[in-house]
Amino acid sequence: MKKEFSLEHRRYLAKKKQNAALVWALRFGILALLLGIWEAVTAFGWADPFLTSSPSRICKTIMSLYSDGTLFYHIGVTLLETLIGFAIAVVLGCAVALLLWWSETVRKVLEPYIVVLNALPKIALGPLIIIWFGTGSEAIVFMTVLVGIIVATLHMLNAFMATDGGKLLLLRSMGAGKLQILQKLVIPSSLPSFISMLKVNVGMAWIGSIMGEYIVSRAGLGYLIVYGGQVFKLDLVMSATFILCILAAGMYALVVLLEKVIVKNAES
Repeated sequence: MKKEFSLEHRRYLAKKKQNAALVWALRFGILALLLGIWEAVTAFGWADPFLTSSPSRICKTIMSLYSDGTLFYHIGVTLLETLIGFAIAVVLGCAVALLLWWSETVRKVLEPYIVVLNALPKIALGPLIIIWFGTGSEAIVFMTVLVGIIVATLHMLNAFMATDGGKLLLLRSMGAGKLQILQKLVIPSSLPSFISMLKVNVGMAWIGSIMGEYIVSRAGLGYLIVYGGQVFKLDLVMSATFILCILAAGMYALVVLLEKVIVKNAES
């Protein structure tokens, strides 16, 4: 059955759509302005394009990678490593956070170690990761997991521990067990924090995978950045960085879409 809205509500929805369109127009306008200034600066010789590259040179480099058949190969390698590492980090992070919430003793024992691991520069473990996993994709995936799992654990643990105390007391007074409290209260109330954790871990996953490719890789966008820097092909470096930005933005957009679906289902 079709819903009928009042005139005021229709005006409100129309204004909301106009504001959304304005925001997107301004976003693309700012991006176009920045790219235009960048291109003009190099075109008029105010900056050396060898050192700064330019949008037109980046486009030519990307087309060159596409022509020789390596563009989607490198994208696919990095994207697969990132997605696998992201998924493992999120699942394991949520599982560890759940264990720490479930047992106060375990939480008190392990929490200092988790904090120390979070502060540890992960790249310092690079030589050990190479020894443990070799020079293949497994090492890069492990680095991605290592970067993201602590963030996921701490984020979700804080969400679980922040559950409303009054509601917890109410459920306990009604005889609810820990599993029932988890299912009926803790997990539903932590969904916004879960989405927030996913948004943060999108960036962490890309940091981890590119960091891993810096250390050891034979292919991927991180490999292109390292190789381009070594042979002073800065157009290649900027092109790979630009592609990384597009992929990260797309992955973030998927998380935002998931957030809208969850919110819509929660409201219905």
